[in-house]
Amino acid sequence: MTELSGSAKKAQDSRGVAASMERHQVAVYFGAIVAGAAAGWLVPRAGPGLEWLINPVLGALLYVTFLQVPARELIRSWRDGRFLAATLVVNFVVVPLVVAAMFRFLPADQAVRLGVLLVLLTPCVDYVIVFSGLAGGSSRRLLAATPLLLLAQLALLPLFLLLFLGAGLADVVQTGPFVQAFLGLIVVPLTLAWVTQGWATRRRSGAVVAEKIAVAMVPLMAVTLFTVVASQVPKLHRDLAGVVGVVPFYGVFPVVMAFAGWGVAVLFRLDAGAGRAVVFTGATRNSLVVLPLALALPDALAAAGAVVVTQTLVEVVGMLVLVRLVPRLVPTGGRRAVSAAG
Repeated sequence: MTELSGSAKKAQDSRGVAASMERHQVAVYFGAIVAGAAAGWLVPRAGPGLEWLINPVLGALLYVTFLQVPARELIRSWRDGRFLAATLVVNFVVVPLVVAAMFRFLPADQAVRLGVLLVLLTPCVDYVIVFSGLAGGSSRRLLAATPLLLLAQLALLPLFLLLFLGAGLADVVQTGPFVQAFLGLIVVPLTLAWVTQGWATRRRSGAVVAEKIAVAMVPLMAVTLFTVVASQVPKLHRDLAGVVGVVPFYGVFPVVMAFAGWGVAVLFRLDAGAGRAVVFTGATRNSLVVLPLALALPDALAAAGAVVVTQTLVEVVGMLVLVRLVPRLVPTGGRRAVSAAG
């Protein structure tokens, strides 16, 4: 009896720690960003090693995220045609129109323009799920949409680059990193999460392990933000002029897309959870996946990498703001409340 009581107390303590971290998660994430920027500035030589850790850490974060959404719920979400249509419209119709309006005002440097297009035309498929969930968005619907979003951007990005830049620059971008991201950040974490869920339903030990892993969500998010920022800050000073020129566009983009996403949610008559998820998928970009594409460009276009990195730094701060603002923009109350807001 004493042993059982001790186990119960430990489980209760773990839940208490998790609840405390969740209550203060915005402060935790902001602290991780600041610490990452300081580490990248003070110890720039650590950048390459930390960059290698980005995908493993991000994969672990997505595994924990997927673990919290039952496979049955995820499969059911694939039949939600209205939400899937809304995500496609906001990302592949509205976003290109917003980018087209911005394009004429971008710096004239082709490398800078290519970097901006690479990152703004590709919807996020990783930590958007986490941030959307923090704001009360439907994680299971967004999870269901991620394979479709990744495949759609893989197919459409060359076409968008051709339209914006012409054949000469569109052909220099390789699609290999998208395939690697699909396998490493979607297929593998999702499969492991489903295996863990199956273990948890059959064995008490599996349920205990799954519960303990869930506590790691906030720390893993903080580690991911620290790793990304610390690994990329040392690169920014090399292309400072291009970086400074795109910051205003990266700051305006999520604001515009938050309202555009809200409009799409109203148009498709989505409930609050789905509407918030649509806002986040429109506002959050695929910087971590397209960064390898930018880094693989010829030397003449090397500045594109710094431009993509800058978007990452601006976006993580913007996401912390949207986590607070989106619940007010898309209030709870179901589909009727979202429709009434329009």
